[in-house]
Amino acid sequence: MSIEAEAKRDVIDRFHRHQSDTGSPEVQIALLTERISRLTEHFNIHKKDFHSRRGLLKLVGQRRRLLKYLRRRDPQRYAKLLQELGLRK
Repeated sequence: MSIEAEAKRDVIDRFHRHQSDTGSPEVQIALLTERISRLTEHFNIHKKDFHSRRGLLKLVGQRRRLLKYLRRRDPQRYAKLLQELGLRK
């Protein structure tokens, strides 16, 4: 499940660090979180869609690696991002 262009732009505008930022860890993690939440809603309807479930697990792993990187690099930005996204840790 991909994100519509408008929703993606909203997420980028909310988490960017400077005007043309699209690749900072915060933006990447926020986009992955949005995709993960949409896929989770998809699985409430399509319980046997195991092929997409594999993609979901890959997204979760990628987000976990990015969060680990951000935690090592800048713990304050990490804590702020977790609070804004409502993620546990």
